[in-house]
Amino acid sequence: MSENLRRVVKDGLWDQNVVLSQMLALCPAMAVTTSGTNGLGMGLATTAVLVAANMLVAMIRHTVSSQVRIPVFVVLIATLVTVVDMAMNAWLHDLYKVLGLFIALIVCNCAILGRAEAFAVKSSVLAAVVDGLAMGLGFTGALTAIGLIRELLGAGTLFAQASNLLGPSFAFLEMQIPDYGGALLMILPPGGFAVLGFLLAGKRTLERRLQARADKAAGRAVGVTA
Repeated sequence: MSENLRRVVKDGLWDQNVVLSQMLALCPAMAVTTSGTNGLGMGLATTAVLVAANMLVAMIRHTVSSQVRIPVFVVLIATLVTVVDMAMNAWLHDLYKVLGLFIALIVCNCAILGRAEAFAVKSSVLAAVVDGLAMGLGFTGALTAIGLIRELLGAGTLFAQASNLLGPSFAFLEMQIPDYGGALLMILPPGGFAVLGFLLAGKRTLERRLQARADKAAGRAVGVTA
């Protein structure tokens, strides 16, 4: 993988994470993350749309004029979301019923149109696909992490009903803490905002420590060279 693609992957997973850095898509991040299963399902659905939208935008970027590209991108994204919505209704119906309207609202996710306009329309198909995948997986990771923390503290379970919502092959993910009833607050919206706040604080703290360590190592290298 080239250095540019590595940078794209790092941006999507960490530096420009949709939720934890850009603070986008907070509506689904708060609404559907009452469990890790819901967060994982929503994240993967959004990832599918991101990858397909970036790929198609990169393919048509030379044929669509700048005057109409935004309406074209919106129609394209809406079509992809409709396909994903129908596919989930057909093959993941239980998860489809749980996520409900938020699947259709992927159309309104600023990250998808934002990546199409800011990256895919200026990049090759390969780079656009990698960017969509990295951004989608970063988004999925953030939603899953929020959902797991809220679910663990709120209900004492991890990936509850994964076998029903995602399929029997995901049954191994299901866990439960014995004799723990959970704290209802964590399942409610205030719990979601609290978890998001702690994750943001943790990410900022980790970044500062890593930067301080890198600066210290660079200072030592300069001293040795001098």
